[in-house]
Amino acid sequence: MTPSAPTPAYRRLSVEERRSQLLEAALGLFAHRAPEDVSLDDVAEAAGVSRPLVYRYFPGGKQQLYEAALRSAADELRECFDEPREGPLLPRLARALDRYLTFVDQHDAGFSALLQGGSVVSTSRTTAIVDGVRRAAAEHILSHLDVTDPGPRLRMTVRMWITAVEAASLIWLDEDKQPPVGELRDWLVEQFAAVLTVTASRDAQTAALVRTLAGDV
Repeated sequence: MTPSAPTPAYRRLSVEERRSQLLEAALGLFAHRAPEDVSLDDVAEAAGVSRPLVYRYFPGGKQQLYEAALRSAADELRECFDEPREGPLLPRLARALDRYLTFVDQHDAGFSALLQGGSVVSTSRTTAIVDGVRRAAAEHILSHLDVTDPGPRLRMTVRMWITAVEAASLIWLDEDKQPPVGELRDWLVEQFAAVLTVTASRDAQTAALVRTLAGDV
């Protein structure tokens, strides 16, 4: 008689592992549906657990789960701009945008609800999380520009460009991801160089940067 194969031992997940599992399931749902259309039952089913278990980790219900998922997505977006400071700036920016647009592509229709405050479950806390991503992106870019004390015009220019990237990403999703992502990336990098050039006509600090970047364009 052939002995049967041993049954794999059940491994109990740690608190952090279980929480990560639930957040991953929630983000997977939010990637294709607005948060207000996702229930805790949906999250439980996607994670293969019971609804009471979801409540055990997120006693505040869907709002708490949504905010935790938003923080997780925000952390991932912050990392998109964490590019090594090696080589010319504009190619560095292109690589960061590649990662950013990959995130947008993967989260698809849920990108607006996750990061643009377009959901009915949006609160001042979720807005602060999204603003934190924008500030972190601006800080990364200014760091790559080797600017330790940016003036108001340069700060405004960088923040305006980040807003333009967000808007372009949303429109790109609405337009069935056209133009091709590589073309969109290059266009956004060119826009960054262009807005710096416009600001340079009014700001000596930005003008010095534009001269430094001239070889990248």
